[in-house]
Parts: sequence; structure tokens; C-alpha cells
Amino acid sequence: MALKTGKGAEAPPFLVMDVIAAANARAASLPPGAPGVLRMEVGQPGTGAPRGAAEAAIRALQAGQPMGYTEAFGLRPLRERIAAHYREKYGVVIAPDRVAVTVGASGAFPLAFLAAFDAGDRVAMAAPFYPPYANILTALGMVPQILPCDASTRFQPTVAMLEALDPRPEGLIVASPCNPAGTMLSRQELDAIASWCEANGVRLISDEIYHGLSYGAEECTAAGCSDSAIVVNSFSKYFSMTGWRIGWMVLPEDLLRPVECLAQNMFISAPHVAQVAAEASFGCIEELEANKAVYARNRATLLRGLPEAGFDRLAEADGAFYIWADISRLTNDSVGFAARMLAEAGIAATPGVDFDPARGGRFLRFSYCGPEAAMAEAVPRLKRWLSV
Repeated sequence: MALKTGKGAEAPPFLVMDVIAAANARAASLPPGAPGVLRMEVGQPGTGAPRGAAEAAIRALQAGQPMGYTEAFGLRPLRERIAAHYREKYGVVIAPDRVAVTVGASGAFPLAFLAAFDAGDRVAMAAPFYPPYANILTALGMVPQILPCDASTRFQPTVAMLEALDPRPEGLIVASPCNPAGTMLSRQELDAIASWCEANGVRLISDEIYHGLSYGAEECTAAGCSDSAIVVNSFSKYFSMTGWRIGWMVLPEDLLRPVECLAQNMFISAPHVAQVAAEASFGCIEELEANKAVYARNRATLLRGLPEAGFDRLAEADGAFYIWADISRLTNDSVGFAARMLAEAGIAATPGVDFDPARGGRFLRFSYCGPEAAMAEAVPRLKRWLSV
């Protein structure tokens, strides 16, 4: 007799992980001396944790510091340092008690969703969107409510879109800078969205994991717009600590104890040694800004070179480290196009269907957080490939 599997097991794949596997296989198959695969598919900094963060972890381990469970919301000194970060960067006063340290941003989202919503509740988000938003919500029995966005709104939601929703959602996810488009909400736009959510009883969840990685546009936090918003951030992107699995939330007062109880049961705590390193990373700004300068140069190289190679319809890349390219002039099958580009040009990028199942066949996401030499080589390779 066949055994039952739960509906959560029906979650679709996160396609970028399949692209990573294909790129790894392609790289392994190349003969010695052949040009390597240019990795533009994954949103992972090419640098490791900042030196000061790694050294803090080493010192703690060498001193024999026990690396056991911490409180569910994390080490107090780290929570205080995160709260200080909001005061220093945004001028927003956050009580350390409102900070919850999590197992990356990926560990924060299910805690936020379970604390704020029930099965059957609708949670709105702009498309294109980060795939796990919808996949986690669906696995938890909640309903993603998709707002199709395009270049006319810079791939971001607007109050007018929210007003048109029927039925109204119980929640709204915004991301600024967003993945995959890299666009940002202005302070006025975020204020207006937060005010609309407050007036309509909609819980706002603000994904701010790419804060620190913007190129001229002002970063603002939803924690400064609304006391009821949930803010999610991470040490993975700007702080370059992906594998350490460490992130945080700023929570409203009414969700503190619910999220704490969920965290106790689901994760116990974030890794102790990662919390030690994360606190030290705030003292490594010079190194982190040097990493960001590399991304900025890569961004400039691609914004200048991609149109010359035939990718001439690009989203405004305000922040993060992605370029969202409309490739409808070339194809409406981004999955097949990406596979051919990997096989024939040795360039790995992510098909747009990962981020917008309905319209993503005509989009491709390029990540530019890799080495400068690789990003510089991408443009001539694409020119040669598309001229064949």
C-alpha cells in the first residue's frame, strides 16, 4: 500500500539550485585548459566572512568557550549590537528585546508566517519574487496572492495595486532592494505602503536582506515606518556570511512571545559560533565596503556591456547584486535559453520562471557578485555566442 505524503512535499524546486548543479557538472566535464564556467546564477558573495568575524569565532573556539544552545532569540550582546545598528544607520530606535536572531533569513520566514497568519490566509507579493516566499507559504497552507509588476512600477508593488485587491490579503511581503530585479522602494513609497497596511489590517513583512548593497538610492527600513511590521535581515549578503546561517528579525510587540515559542520548538537557537562571528562582523565595515566596491564595478561593467551584447532591456539595478533582463527579443523560453547559454557559452544564469512562473519565460537573472575578471569576460563571451 502506498504511504501518504503531505501537501508540503509538493513544493516546487528552487530552480537556481538546479542551475547550480548543472553548472557544477559542466565545469567538471571541461578538459584541462578549457575556458571555465562563468558563475552568474547564484546570489552568494564570492568572498568569505570578513576577517574580523572569522577571527572572533577562532578565538572563542580556542578559548574553549562552550558552543551550546543560546536563548531562542540569540545572544544578548548580538541583539544589542543589531539594535545599535538601526540607530546608527537609520536613526531608528529599536529595543534589543524586539530583535530575534534566526537561522538565516530562510529560518526567519516560516517563523514570521506561522506567527502572523493561519492556513488559508492570503499573503500578497509583487512578481517577480524570491521563490521561497511563495513556496514556504504554500507548504504552510497559506495562499500567495501575486501582484504582477513590470518596468512601469520598477517591479515593485504600489498602493494602487493594493487598493485593487479583492479580497484584501492578510499580509504583504515587500523587498527593497528586491531579488531578482534589484529595484528599491523610496522612503515615500515604503511609508505609503506601510500606512495602507496599518489602515487595512494587513501585516507588512519587509525583506531587507540586501540592505548595505545599494548604489546611490537611499535605504530605508520598515521598522521606521510601522511598529506592526516584521523586518527580516541577514548576515548572508552585505556581511558575506552565507554558510554561517545567521539572520535576524525586528518584531512588533504582539509577536514577540509567539515567535519565541515557535523558535524554541522549531530551531532551538541559531548556531552559537555564528552569533559570535556575526557580532564581530559589525567591526569589519572597511573590508565589507571593499567587497561592495567590487560589486559596484561589476554592475557598471554589465550595465554598460550587456546592451552591447543584445540584452538591452534591463531593470533599474538600484541594489543587491542582480540584473533582471527582459530577453523576449531573443526567446520566450528562459529555461531552454539558460541551458543553451551554459552549454555553448559557458555562462550560468537563472531562468526567470524561478521568480515569475507566469511571465518569467522571457526574463533572465544575472548575478554579478563574482570575481571582476569573470564579470568582465561575460560580455565578450555573450557577444560571440549571440553573433553565431
